Amino acid sequence: MVGSTPQRGKGPQKMLIQFAYASSAGIAMVLAIFGCLYLGRYLDHKFGTGLIFTIVFLLLGIAGGFRNLIYVINKFSADEKSDTDGIQSESDREKPPPEKT
Repeated sequence: MVGSTPQRGKGPQKMLIQFAYASSAGIAMVLAIFGCLYLGRYLDHKFGTGLIFTIVFLLLGIAGGFRNLIYVINKFSADEKSDTDGIQSESDREKPPPEKT
């Protein structure tokens, strides 16, 4: 066929997208936790408050990290759901009526 472009396989591309989601979830969680930890340590050092800001911001960072993780998982599952929208589950299929005996 003249002028047609070959179809690219979805296997490697889909695998790279899944890898990107997994790595972004890990990076987002680590950055949130350590960013807040660093900010808390900085504020404690600046104001001389012991570990108050460190503990508060560490807890906020952990909560934010898990929030980011849940967001990425929901986004990934929404993309997976769009791939399987046309597939019917067994309970959705029409079943033949039972035979009379």
